[in-house]
Amino acid sequence: MSDTATGGPLPDSKAAPRGGMPPLARRLVAEFLGTGLLVAVVVGSGIAAQRLSPTDTGLQLLQNSLTTVFGLGVLILLFGSLSGAHFNPVVSAVDWVVGRRSRTGLSGRDVLAYSVAQILGGIGGALLANVMFGLAAVQISQHVRAAPGLWLGELVATAGLIAVILTLARTGRASLSAASVAAWIGAAYWFTSSTSFANPAVTIARIFSDTFAGIAPASAPMFIVFQVLGAALGMGLALYLYPRRRRGRAPPRPDRRHGRSPQSHSADRREDATRPELERRIQPLSQ
Repeated sequence: MSDTATGGPLPDSKAAPRGGMPPLARRLVAEFLGTGLLVAVVVGSGIAAQRLSPTDTGLQLLQNSLTTVFGLGVLILLFGSLSGAHFNPVVSAVDWVVGRRSRTGLSGRDVLAYSVAQILGGIGGALLANVMFGLAAVQISQHVRAAPGLWLGELVATAGLIAVILTLARTGRASLSAASVAAWIGAAYWFTSSTSFANPAVTIARIFSDTFAGIAPASAPMFIVFQVLGAALGMGLALYLYPRRRRGRAPPRPDRRHGRSPQSHSADRREDATRPELERRIQPLSQ
């Protein structure tokens, strides 16, 4: 949720956008493509890891996580200035909740449209990865992921993701989102028991790949429940720690030698330069 992602709601996707945001149709295409490519990166690297290191699960996870980190960072840079590079329904929902009072977030209609585009794009990305590696296009995963520890891992991973995004946006550091978000997801691959899905659209999409990266249909609902809970927790934490959004630059530091800011001296010099020439000549004579 970078600063470019937060604009006023569009009354009509064909109308001129408010706040300089691109039309809704273009943003939806960006979310569809971005989420699809993200899932293709996750699933495709999982399939490749299985084939390259069939007996070493740890090495498979390393290959999968590194590829995801690099791919996610690039995709955020690619689509961030267009749609905000949410690629995640809970990120879009948080953008709507946080921006409701100031009318700077997505509208409710936009959130729904974003979510549909993200889910469809994610499913398309899973099918694409299957076909690229010579598998049946449509598969249903048999990888069961159902345990309280895994659900807790999803809560932690999603809470951290939302906290990182909101904190950067509210402290004027949204330009660091690509690196920071990718770094958090890469770290959470390893320190959470669930390997950090942290995304309902990606969770649904991974149902359609019976590979290392897949998740069984019966396991997905609880993952999504805890992702939503984690998003709420991360949002609450970020808003509590940073209740006001910081805008603009910090005030200049004072010049310790004279107790004045460098800008004051610059202003004095500019004012002196604009005095009439005659006044500057007469002043020494009158002293």
